[in-house]
Amino acid sequence: MLALIQTIVLALDLYWWIIIASAIFSWLYAFNVVNPRNQFVGTIGNMLFRLTEPALRPIRRFMPDLGGIDISPIILLLALFFIRQFILTTIAPLVI
Repeated sequence: MLALIQTIVLALDLYWWIIIASAIFSWLYAFNVVNPRNQFVGTIGNMLFRLTEPALRPIRRFMPDLGGIDISPIILLLALFFIRQFILTTIAPLVI
């Protein structure tokens, strides 16, 4: 059971970094730091979009328009943090 909890926490941590990478990539793309016509850059961007968009879309649906500022990744990161802390402080001690 402990291995399952560690695997879930590892998956949450990995998804945490994927969301951060997606946010950084979107800034680089928006400010033309990376070339969007490059096939490798497009593949990375498409992969990050496909991994993060299913989780970010429901949050964006309920967020008000903030004038072009998207804070849905921050909200998702906070949710992942609270889920991770809940698992580590509440569920894991019951198993150990």
